[in-house]
Amino acid sequence: MTVEQLLKADVFQVVNQGGHLEQEISRPFCCDLLSICMTKTPEGAAWVTVIGNVNTLAVLSLTDAACIILAEGAFLDEPAIQKAKEQGITVFSTELPIFEAALKVYELSHAAS
Repeated sequence: MTVEQLLKADVFQVVNQGGHLEQEISRPFCCDLLSICMTKTPEGAAWVTVIGNVNTLAVLSLTDAACIILAEGAFLDEPAIQKAKEQGITVFSTELPIFEAALKVYELSHAAS
């Protein structure tokens, strides 16, 4: 499943549609400790977190993750939204708990294959 296919699945709200829509989503990755994310985020991951600030965007730009999914009603403030637009980062949001959001990504990626 690609980022574009996740967009079209319409299961999460789109906060920002970035570039690299053709990037394959390899798996969901759940983590809220940014220092761990910098070194452990798998290539192509859909990173599910509750931390919605510019630091999250900075960490994503250091990894090869495909997108960010803000779970549990977390949101980006306006400066972070602007930074996501500038950097072409796709950000989704959902009211779902972290595990359920990750499970949704997993189910969608396995239904597509």
